Amino acid sequence: MLLRTIRHVAWAFAAIGTLWLALAFVYRAQVPSQQTIPANLGRIGGPFVMIDHRGRAFTDRDLAGRPAMLFFGFTHCPDVCPSALASMTEQLAALGERGNEILPVFVSVDPERDTPELLRDYLAGFDPRIVGLTGSSQQVADMARAYKAYYRKVQLKDGHYVMDHTAGVLLVDRRGNFRGTLDPHEPLATRIEKLRALAGTG
Repeated sequence: MLLRTIRHVAWAFAAIGTLWLALAFVYRAQVPSQQTIPANLGRIGGPFVMIDHRGRAFTDRDLAGRPAMLFFGFTHCPDVCPSALASMTEQLAALGERGNEILPVFVSVDPERDTPELLRDYLAGFDPRIVGLTGSSQQVADMARAYKAYYRKVQLKDGHYVMDHTAGVLLVDRRGNFRGTLDPHEPLATRIEKLRALAGTG
């Protein structure tokens, strides 16, 4: 009797394990992978025209001469984007007054849904210095190309869609040179040192 009970318990655990593997496979098939950023981008940037979350024009001239941290994402992102923006908020707070020297930018790669009004409401929960950018499909493509950011629309089986996109935060100095990325898995102190170095670049 005891042996039969043990056998039934083992079968139950095996069935649960199989179910979890199946669910994981389905999830991975529907949710896109987040792309990493190439290590050596050199000089990046170029002409672009976008609209910020206040409805005003924002161009490459607004980035000229100022170090920036740029994140390409979208407001319907379930986890990576809000986590990145929350980290930006934490890092800017930790920098104190030095944080004012760096321009934090959130660039939407989902112009179909991300209007300036939606961006404004979305960013209200993060540091007020973060600038949200959107535009037409062509304008977004132009800026993403200039900053070598990847994105792609992924259609889901239920008729909805998500955006696969570059997951890291780009660090760009005053001259438009790529200075690395911020990795959320790094200690906060490491990320803060990277931002202090970025703010101090000539």
